[in-house]
Amino acid sequence: MQRPAYYITIEGVIGVGKTSLAKILAQRLNARLVLEKFEDNPFLSDFYKDRDRYAFQTQIFFLLSRYRQQIDLFQTELFHKNLVTDYMFIKDKLFAYLNLNEKELMLYDQMLNLLIRQIPKPDLVIYLQADTERLMQNIVKRGRDFEKNMDEKYIEALNQMYNQFFFRYNETPLLIINTTDIDFVHNEDDLTEILKTIQTPPAGTKLYRPVRKLS
Repeated sequence: MQRPAYYITIEGVIGVGKTSLAKILAQRLNARLVLEKFEDNPFLSDFYKDRDRYAFQTQIFFLLSRYRQQIDLFQTELFHKNLVTDYMFIKDKLFAYLNLNEKELMLYDQMLNLLIRQIPKPDLVIYLQADTERLMQNIVKRGRDFEKNMDEKYIEALNQMYNQFFFRYNETPLLIINTTDIDFVHNEDDLTEILKTIQTPPAGTKLYRPVRKLS
């Protein structure tokens, strides 16, 4: 299976700005952009209305959809280019452990363990952090219909799970960016500093701290 010249994955909780940063980086790095196809999931809107009833269908659809997208992607002949994606395959497991019951998880884990063996790991994972209040503000601001009934407690639980996962994560180089005090969409200085950091990626885990000019 072919690999890209350099493969960057951006992760974080719903509403943190993964897709925005992925689009910017792909443009600046002349990389191929691959975005998660979450809108194709026919169970997603029902899941946000009744999580217990639709969790398993939603999760399995996402797992198989993400797997197919990854396999199709890595079988193309376009991998002389850099690649930027707004999700990592293993993140599916975080949602599963938050949403599924014990019996559903047993089946889910069997499927995941079979599929993940064929998925290449990224060269760099960028984890975007934000507090729950900021995430909820961003979710409301972007106004997606299926997110109108988003539960703040659910986002808080998801946020904690993401932080715990990446606190222990050591499978690839990891760059952690707290988005509280930066704006990579509208502030060119912030974006420039992030690009510099990416050009010299960490060997392990690195916490990005923005450099502020004295006024």
